[in-house]
Amino acid sequence: MSTEADQQAQQRRYKEFLDLLPLTLTLAGLPRSESGRYYNEDQIETRTAAIRHAWKAARKIVRECISS
Repeated sequence: MSTEADQQAQQRRYKEFLDLLPLTLTLAGLPRSESGRYYNEDQIETRTAAIRHAWKAARKIVRECISS
């Protein structure tokens, strides 16, 4: 059972994720898929790792900019 504070923290993290998503995807530098072409499991895993690394970098960049 989640408390109200847990729910607010989750909403805050979700909003942060959405706010940083454009920067994250830009940093990841992944090309869009062609229409009708699908990625295999290994390609998806590789792209997921790139997005995770870009997410960490985006958060770091924003925190550095805010604290400066």
